[in-house]
Amino acid sequence: MFNLRLLIIIFFLAIVPNSVFSDISVGPNGKPDLNGVWQVMNRANYNLEAHSASAAMQLVEGPVVPLPHPDILALGAVGSVPAGLSVVEGGKIPYKKSALKIRNKNKEDWLNRDPEIKCYLPGVPRATYMPYAFQIFQSAEAVFFAYEYAGATRNILLQDPGEAPVDSWMGQSWGYWEDNSFIIKTNGFNGQTWLDRSGNFHSDKLNVTEKYTLVNEHVMEYEATLEDEETYTRPWTIKMNLYKKTGQDAQLQQFKCVEFVEELLYGEWRAK
Repeated sequence: MFNLRLLIIIFFLAIVPNSVFSDISVGPNGKPDLNGVWQVMNRANYNLEAHSASAAMQLVEGPVVPLPHPDILALGAVGSVPAGLSVVEGGKIPYKKSALKIRNKNKEDWLNRDPEIKCYLPGVPRATYMPYAFQIFQSAEAVFFAYEYAGATRNILLQDPGEAPVDSWMGQSWGYWEDNSFIIKTNGFNGQTWLDRSGNFHSDKLNVTEKYTLVNEHVMEYEATLEDEETYTRPWTIKMNLYKKTGQDAQLQQFKCVEFVEELLYGEWRAK
């Protein structure tokens, strides 16, 4: 017997636009709309790998257990490290043995080595998962990223420009659409940025391929694959969610921290 109810459902699905059933906004050129202010809700900036809570980013030997470095001790809980899950596929970054030794030395001397402390530009992909928001500006002709931290920016070229003319902190980026995901390829790094506060690093041979996939109005999946034959044994990938701010929170604030570290960097040369 013919099912009239089924026929009505099929007819309804055929005539109603797909957008009625989709949680994804359509932007320029009919692609997903990535415009907005985004931020992570994870601990990746402390350490991309899984880590337990600890007293400080840099510890020294104590009478019983390791203690916070004397320059951190007075911060108490503010200077401690919250636990975090790994955002690395497979759990561990595949370092070469020589590079792993450098990573460990970086971690042991965090106060002197982490470029974040000196307000240097964060690089890619670290700019994405620092504890600061960033804004995506997307049109049919251009895509631009603005970050709160250090006033960092990225102009995403929409055609492959070839080799970067000069190495830089943020590298040279160009992007294209692959189905409903926006892909960004970045290289031309100066090799001086870190990936987190735990000393994870790369060389100037780093190539990063990012993938931004809108899940719904407020959530975007983020992936970044890192290739660096001088530092890693193979390419590896991080994955996390980005969350879109709404209401009064949907605006980018400024954190141009260069002036905040002038005493740290140049205080010893102040005129007496």
